[in-house]
Amino acid sequence: MRDYDIGFLGGGQLARMSIQAAQRMGLRCLSLDPDPDSPASQVADAITGALEDPDRLVEVFTMCDRVTLENEFISATAIREARVRAGRHASDLTPSSETLGIINDKLRQRKALDRAGIPAPKAIELSDPARALTEILLPMVIKSRFGGYDGKGTRTIRSMQELEASRSLWESGGWLAEEYVPFSRELAVMVYRDAFGRSGTFPTMETVQTDHVCDLVFPAGVDASEIAVQAVEAVEGHGLFGVELFELADGTFQVNEIAPRPHNTGHYSLDWGSVSQFEQHVRLVMGWECARPNGQAACMANLLGQPGATNHRKGVEAALRAVDGAHVHWYGKAESRPGRKMGHINVVGADCVERAKLARTAFYRAWTGQA
Repeated sequence: MRDYDIGFLGGGQLARMSIQAAQRMGLRCLSLDPDPDSPASQVADAITGALEDPDRLVEVFTMCDRVTLENEFISATAIREARVRAGRHASDLTPSSETLGIINDKLRQRKALDRAGIPAPKAIELSDPARALTEILLPMVIKSRFGGYDGKGTRTIRSMQELEASRSLWESGGWLAEEYVPFSRELAVMVYRDAFGRSGTFPTMETVQTDHVCDLVFPAGVDASEIAVQAVEAVEGHGLFGVELFELADGTFQVNEIAPRPHNTGHYSLDWGSVSQFEQHVRLVMGWECARPNGQAACMANLLGQPGATNHRKGVEAALRAVDGAHVHWYGKAESRPGRKMGHINVVGADCVERAKLARTAFYRAWTGQA
């Protein structure tokens, strides 16, 4: 028996909440992160090191029965090589390095969806502006193929002049150009798919973005589960996946991006009265039977760093006082920066969206000394 049941590559809030779910089932967990005071390190053992340090990756594979990841920005090649060096089987890693390799590269991800006939914005490598303007047309979106989240590494281009002005970003390679989608709203579906190809979903949720950062998540009232599952199948995924989608004016859907892990848009499931995305993630990593998600209507409101923020405990107290039934989740990050995800509030049941907004407003006012 190895020292730990599950090793997490990354030690942020997603690893922290996954570890807490695993610990409730009696599992021992380890995380790897460059921050010695990462959120995950506060609740379980941790190794301090770079996420692509070959020796640290081998150490995690050697010490843990199963290995998973918190984000998709770690090199799939580095993970695969570490697994092989540690003498571990491919089934000990969830998701697979092959799936991660496709998702690592947003252009490969787009091509996989296209081959499967799944509606998604058309995308090409951005190297020749003339080709981009001919094949994609204006307006277009340009994205870094690797990394980037919460709007980082993404630009909307509306003219040839804007494309040229951004040349310093893309001229050395590693960027794509894709169609601009005039969507009516953004949606998200958490998809789970086990090693035998059996799949299911959590409910389709509407996501509201502010400055490219997820702000609110609540039931969408539509069902985009079919296309979300197809997207995960297109990248040969097994594990838990967050699938972001666009809903168009005619009610059809397009896939935006796939994340091979727990996702911000699934945090509501911590309090909705059924299996959480984090427990489902742990079950999938361990190869255990998945639960059928079936909870109440819930809304999640992200808590972002605010100018002038002080003691978050004042915010927690104010939110709990303002809304009966509010659930505050704090991530334990050492530094609060404006716009950084510091925690979230869940509210379940009737009028959950308005009640979540009210709880967050109370939190912010107390946190920043306005109340």
